[in-house]
Amino acid sequence: MDKIHLIRGKKVMLDRDLADLYGVETRRLKEQVRRNSNRFPGDFMFELTEQEHENLKKQNNIRSRGRHSKYPPYAFTEHGVLMLSSVLNSERATIVNIKIMRVYVRIREMLLTHKDLLLKMDQLEKKVSSQDDKFILVFEYLKKFIDVQEKPRRKVGFKRED
Repeated sequence: MDKIHLIRGKKVMLDRDLADLYGVETRRLKEQVRRNSNRFPGDFMFELTEQEHENLKKQNNIRSRGRHSKYPPYAFTEHGVLMLSSVLNSERATIVNIKIMRVYVRIREMLLTHKDLLLKMDQLEKKVSSQDDKFILVFEYLKKFIDVQEKPRRKVGFKRED
């Protein structure tokens, strides 16, 4: 899950991370993508701009040499990752692809769960906000009771006259 990034509002995986998972060199992965460019439309894969590439480096505090290409990486959406398994036709690619799809499904389930919680919180907030006037009235009455000074009372009971 730590290899999934949010870029351009999409959850994507970078070419170098996928190459590591599939056990191939990044340049070989890119080579296969270029050879099969018709299988990777813009909603399946896109190349990061120089600015996005720089921002990604800064976010991840990347300083190691040789680990990152001077060329911006490709970013693959969930559908692009699926298409990669057909381009990289190996047993390992199939196994890795299944694992990646399970992670995407788990993320989607988590988002739906959080969405349900947000809807319930909104409903609760609406109920409570409609009761605000009543709460204010109760607090005003409570303040009146607290502010009222008690008058000294006469003692009750039998008094002896001495």
